[in-house]
Amino acid sequence: MRVVIDILTPKQCMFFPKLSEKLEKRGHEVLMLTRTYREVNSLLKLKGVDAKVIGRHGGGRLRDKLEASVERMGEMIPIIEEFKPDVAISFSSPELARVSFGLGIPHICINDSPHAEATARLTIPLSERLLTPKMIPKEVWVRYGIQPDRIIQYYALDPWVWLKDLKPDESILASLNLDRSKPLLTFRMEESFAAYLLGRIRGESPIISIIDRLLKERPELQMVVIPRYREHISTLREAFRGKLGNLKICESIIDGPSLLYYTTIFIGAGGTMSIEAALLGVPAISCYPAGPFLIESFLMNEGLIIRETSPERVVRLILKMLEDPASLRNRQTERARRLTERFEDPLEVIVGVVEGLK
Repeated sequence: MRVVIDILTPKQCMFFPKLSEKLEKRGHEVLMLTRTYREVNSLLKLKGVDAKVIGRHGGGRLRDKLEASVERMGEMIPIIEEFKPDVAISFSSPELARVSFGLGIPHICINDSPHAEATARLTIPLSERLLTPKMIPKEVWVRYGIQPDRIIQYYALDPWVWLKDLKPDESILASLNLDRSKPLLTFRMEESFAAYLLGRIRGESPIISIIDRLLKERPELQMVVIPRYREHISTLREAFRGKLGNLKICESIIDGPSLLYYTTIFIGAGGTMSIEAALLGVPAISCYPAGPFLIESFLMNEGLIIRETSPERVVRLILKMLEDPASLRNRQTERARRLTERFEDPLEVIVGVVEGLK
């Protein structure tokens, strides 16, 4: 079979090359597409993944998103027609879902984010199958216009695809001039340009507020903050001008899972890295601005994520956790082990669905 895959986000850069490799080993031909988007392009290059770049990210305004999507569909049509795929796969790519539907190609949608309403509404009704973690009830998806019998669930969280065989690279510490013998706090900025967060973040970023308080309380702490956009880098530089101390701002793309492995406490205002940290047994605090989303709630119930949106309370929580970080990490690692030992391999489920369309 010929399979076309669209890669739109950093998470998908981790997930889809693993799926592509599995499909190719089973004799299928795979074409991977992407768009111009800082984190994605850099991460694909870092991982040595070959994907054809079509179109661009639409930025933080709805009109710009619409225009970028329309332009991208126009550029995508002749490429899809030339490749002649038997099936298309995406994490709710509006462009691939629409083009596939229009050309009569079955689209398989993978999605673990029903809170991302816009992309769900634009893709799920056009999809032949929806694949999703069992932690998300089918009725949550049915409201987007898909029949329950077209929803295939697997008992796992998507980051397990690339974490189950993780071999952490300790060189990430040297590249950031970090000392493994000292506590390390890692922060992830919010997805401020995502449609599901537009208009919901007002005032200062929660991550910036937390870091600012920590720099005053414990300036000796090692801290790394991972931006998403160039705008985040500029904002961080300005916010901490002259008072960076031990704070490192990642201005280039890094090996996120390896950094998380060596992290003492993770503080995230997004989704995927919080899930990664939890599954690795890293003590994790979520200050996601519009949550909790369903997967986050599941991990909270498992004792693997603490949710707190008040910067002041987050700082107090971090300082408390740093009193005995080794014992805390051991407890979290054991909780993560008990959860993940029950996981199935999502890729096996997805490949089975793909081959079932023959």
